[in-house]
Amino acid sequence: MPTYITLIRFTQQGVAQIKESPARLEKAKEAIKAKGGEMKAFYLTMGQYDAVAISEAPNDEVYAATLLAIASAGAIRTETLRAFSEEEYRRIIAALP
Repeated sequence: MPTYITLIRFTQQGVAQIKESPARLEKAKEAIKAKGGEMKAFYLTMGQYDAVAISEAPNDEVYAATLLAIASAGAIRTETLRAFSEEEYRRIIAALP
């Protein structure tokens, strides 16, 4: 299953309602799970991003749609990176001409 690294920033609305963020995190985990994926890890971070999530989903379209639905609540903005495991990386490199 594809892996995704999602960089998260709280919006002003998200910061104003920060005490509700643990419940929003649980809803996000449930939403991803309902689409056949799993949030593998979540980290509160310091710096340019407020949090990072590592997730798996059946495919890019499913994950994109799920994140759009989550972000539409207005508490976060996201930037997502498709991540390749070491095994996938080695296969990609081995396939190069």
